[in-house]
Amino acid sequence: MSGFVAEFSPVRHKIHKVGIKMKKEFNVIIEKDEEGYYVSTVSELKGCHTQAKSLDKLIERTREAIELCLEDESNLIYPFDFVGVQKIIIREKSIKYPSNISVKRKK
Repeated sequence: MSGFVAEFSPVRHKIHKVGIKMKKEFNVIIEKDEEGYYVSTVSELKGCHTQAKSLDKLIERTREAIELCLEDESNLIYPFDFVGVQKIIIREKSIKYPSNISVKRKK
């Protein structure tokens, strides 16, 4: 084990000494995909993501993924201050098809 204790927290990246081990906090982005799976991404660790059907299982798997990513120090990305997540809605432009192409629409 690398000597880290991974704890899920939406608070910005911090390092704390806990006895001999270090405690780190990570920002985790959680989304739901089109098949109903929850997907987590840890922005401070390159390639650190996982998925699960329930949020409880997702948090458990995210902790495991963080611990594995911390074993390989090349995955570390310099920490930055987490500001937040913003949803932006953009109106789609209508698509104009050439007159020689027929478009069938589902009813």
